[in-house]
Amino acid sequence: MRQGGFESLRGSAEHGFTLVEMLIALAIFGMLTAGGVVLLGVTVRTQEVSERLLDELGTIRRTGALLNADLGQAAPRLRRDRDGRAVQAFQGADGGEAMLMSFVRRGGDEESDLPHSALQRVAYRVAGGRLERLAFSHVDGEARAIVMPLLEGVRRARLRYRDPDGSWRERWDPTDPTRMPRAVELITESEAHGEIRQLFLVAGDGR
Repeated sequence: MRQGGFESLRGSAEHGFTLVEMLIALAIFGMLTAGGVVLLGVTVRTQEVSERLLDELGTIRRTGALLNADLGQAAPRLRRDRDGRAVQAFQGADGGEAMLMSFVRRGGDEESDLPHSALQRVAYRVAGGRLERLAFSHVDGEARAIVMPLLEGVRRARLRYRDPDGSWRERWDPTDPTRMPRAVELITESEAHGEIRQLFLVAGDGR
């Protein structure tokens, strides 16, 4: 209906949107968009945290698997130092020194470039706040080592060793140099993982 050559406001509203309706629609669209952006950001952050935690858990599991494999193949074999003197089969500190453990294991690392032999000398240490594994090229004498980083941000490490009679020692220094512990308890405190307690059986000589 036209009045004086112009379409009435009511007729215009029936065939389209008014300015107020357009502003309301734009406001709702803006709120939905903002909510979607916030939800997307939360999802991305959650995924990042999940991936980081899974990666940290994988690191702990790999470290435990490596220690379990080494200690499970430990051999009561004396070695010789650079001067030819005999060194006890298993050396174990309490965690106060950089070097934690040193021993000879049966077999070698298949994936390393060190010569593969029936026996291999390995050691574990904390250096620069990092738990590391050392795989030596030779059992006896002075030898180069391949260093494998395991855990980062290690503030402290503590060890205990279980005797064949069932008692626990803070250090492993038996009178018989070929004697091996039955088990090793390792507790590490790190920034990323907190306190982790792990217990490993030692193969040894079965005594």
